Order: sequence, then C-alpha cells, then structure tokens
Amino acid sequence: MITLHKHGTYELIETKRNIKILYLDKTAYAWVEPWSTKEILVVSRHPHITDCILSIGDYCLYDLRSEPHLPGKQFLDLEVGDDTWQGYLLLTGLPTTRRKRVRIIASHEVVTNNPAYSSNEQMQTIKHPNKRKGELYEVTGSV
Repeated sequence: MITLHKHGTYELIETKRNIKILYLDKTAYAWVEPWSTKEILVVSRHPHITDCILSIGDYCLYDLRSEPHLPGKQFLDLEVGDDTWQGYLLLTGLPTTRRKRVRIIASHEVVTNNPAYSSNEQMQTIKHPNKRKGELYEVTGSV
C-alpha cells in the first residue's frame, strides 16, 4: 500500500565546492556521491551558500508498505519539468538525527500521477496550487 506522507516544494542547489544540497521545504540534505558507495542523502545543519540552482519544483514523499514493485520504506518523487517527475527509492526513509546517512536510488518508476498506483482504493487525487503558473494540477496520493 502506498500513502502520501508529505508534499511541498523542493530546491536542488549546488555550492561553490560542488556539493549538491536538496531542500525539501526548509529541511536541507546534502546529496553526495562517495567513491565507495552510490548516492546518499546526509542530514545537513549548516547554512549553505548557493552557487547555482539545479532544479526547483514540487515533491511528493510516499510511505511504502507491502508494495511488490517498490521495495523500501519511502519513495520520493521530484517534479523536474512541466508535470514530469523523477522517482527515487529511499530504502530506509529520509535521513534523521539518528540515521544521518541513507541511500537514494534513482528509479524508472514514478508514483505521482501514475495510473498503476492510483487504482489503489486508499489513493485519491489531491489538488494543490502550482505557484509558478497560478493554476491547479493533480497529485495522486492518500489523505
């Protein structure tokens, strides 16, 4: 079962030291690629100076339970264009003060606006404002 845990706006920036920072609303995570592992998110408490903005848009964070095609604890969809989404699997959820580093895996799957997942009886359509255009669009999720 997939349930919408949280949605809002995100910003992906890069600092002068070529460190990517992902802001989900006001919460900052460093998005790093250590040579020994794949990409990870790390809790970040320090203020960051933006050198360039890589992406801005909406995000949807879903909780996954007993979903055969999406193993893991949470799934993050980032809007990368006009109603175009990129999905990421978070095997252990977002980083916390206890678990400071978590793997983030790019996925070919997208939950937001995907009819395969909206057929779930727990899922329904949520409308929220698209701040950049002033119109409404739909995000599939549970309320």
